[in-house]
Amino acid sequence: MNIQPKYSLLLFLFFALLFSFGASAQSEAEIFTAKKAVYLEVGGSSGIYAVNYSKIFHQKDKLKLNASAGFSMWRNQLNDFKTIWLPAIPLEVSALYGKSNHHLELGLGFTSYLSRTLEINSETFEFNDKVVFDSLIPLRIGYRYQKPEGGFFFRIGYTPFFNVPVGEGKSWSFYPYWAGVSFGKSF
Repeated sequence: MNIQPKYSLLLFLFFALLFSFGASAQSEAEIFTAKKAVYLEVGGSSGIYAVNYSKIFHQKDKLKLNASAGFSMWRNQLNDFKTIWLPAIPLEVSALYGKSNHHLELGLGFTSYLSRTLEINSETFEFNDKVVFDSLIPLRIGYRYQKPEGGFFFRIGYTPFFNVPVGEGKSWSFYPYWAGVSFGKSF
């Protein structure tokens, strides 16, 4: 009877437990006390720009999960040169990986917004200006600078997006060339 594998397994479990306690003790120094942030984002998941609020809702070791919501007003002008401002609401969930101030950020979002379109009336052949609902699904891979104790906040990222086909005659489209930068304060 060979008892060597049993001892190897016990030894492995012992060191795994020891390592996990050491890692949790070390990660306590990395706990973010400043879990909230307010920032201005230009480009990115906001489309053009937005004022956002975010909160870290889970953290363990080097991984932190963050949710954010924002608000923006987009300028919209059609052929009649009449300008109206329509709202946009970017929502995003992202994972931050790193320690101290520097993090890799990966995220997925949903941005809903109103836009204008021209519809032709088939009876009178006149154009009607109509406000319609549209949406985007942005992706994010980027860098985030945020101190655990709060203060200056910065992030930059590559944010390609999918245009969601809302309405008749629309189809999915992918826009690979988009990026964003954010500045603000965490507290």
